[in-house]
Amino acid sequence: MKNNGDFAPTELLGSGEGGRGGEAHGAGGHQNLDIRFTGSGSEYFRIWIVNLLLILVTLSLYWPFARARRIANFQNNTVVGGHALGFHADPWKMFRGYLVVLAFSIAYTAVSELAPGISWLPILFLAALWPALWRASLHFRLRNTSWRGVRMAFNSPLAGAYGAFVPFYVLALLYVVSAPSSILLGPAVAIGMGLLTLLAVLMLPWFVLRLKRYQHGGYAYAGEQTRLDLPVRSFYGLSLKSMGVLVLGAAALVALGFAFKRVGSTGPLVWVALLAGLYLLTPLVLLPYTTVRLQNLIWSNTSSPRIRIHSQLRFVDYFKINALNWLLILVTLGFYWPFAKVRAARARLEAITLEVPDDVDAWVAQAQSRKGGVLGDAAGDFFGFDMGL
Repeated sequence: MKNNGDFAPTELLGSGEGGRGGEAHGAGGHQNLDIRFTGSGSEYFRIWIVNLLLILVTLSLYWPFARARRIANFQNNTVVGGHALGFHADPWKMFRGYLVVLAFSIAYTAVSELAPGISWLPILFLAALWPALWRASLHFRLRNTSWRGVRMAFNSPLAGAYGAFVPFYVLALLYVVSAPSSILLGPAVAIGMGLLTLLAVLMLPWFVLRLKRYQHGGYAYAGEQTRLDLPVRSFYGLSLKSMGVLVLGAAALVALGFAFKRVGSTGPLVWVALLAGLYLLTPLVLLPYTTVRLQNLIWSNTSSPRIRIHSQLRFVDYFKINALNWLLILVTLGFYWPFAKVRAARARLEAITLEVPDDVDAWVAQAQSRKGGVLGDAAGDFFGFDMGL
């Protein structure tokens, strides 16, 4: 589901590139459900500017209501097989959850100021709750999303959330234990911390894959539950390719600098331009490349017994969209941001194809007839937390 922000609404429902209007029948008793994103930048801009003003006026208290409006706008404009997604969350439940988070932030600030020696206690408390809050956020978001009158669900167990975070907690504990020792014991422990940092970097792809396996193994709709069948080597391969893109981009800029030097054009402006190019490599090249490859890798390997998902997002297309978005955001001093979000969301959503059985009508009707299947009460929402995780 998401990820990063607004892409979460269509975790189980995708889009195809063939035929944008509805359902395309394929061989073997299956059909592809097309997706159309009907939202517009001007519509989202109005929502965004009002949300921003109300958040400022209310000293951030309007934030959960603003988030509910934004999610509803994106999901209601996501049309899958001729049917739009629904969003049914109660903003007041989200507000209660926000108050809990706000109270925790205030308590942490107070403890840090009045008793800095125990400021680690609130952090430890949050760390202990974080997997549960993450799972609650996923449950809340999915449980309040529907398609054709049937709500989605998130069914991964709570124990699995804690299990997914175990490697991160172990590394964090080692850092906490080693940090004071590095000051007292000198170079030997400092070298050990350096090796620990290297280990953390090497483990990062595996850690992210654990989180994704848990997340993508819990999406459910109409009796179907997905799973992510992806070997860890694929994630490491993606990491190496992303690193290679960054290194090649940096090498190209360095080579350009030496080329200018050879012809005698090495003024200050040239070096400033090259340094700016190095700085922009991440948002303009690395992030789009990683976004495209990660989406295709994750969703093309997410499936259930009756659902197959295929993602064919192209780097060149997404690179152009991302570069133009950044340029227009800078030119408009940030006011193009809502339009940029809509353009990026449309590109990502419409790159996915969802393959379902031909009897999808009967399948959905059967799910609607189950107790609690049709827009049922969203019970068990942990204070209505929706942290966009």
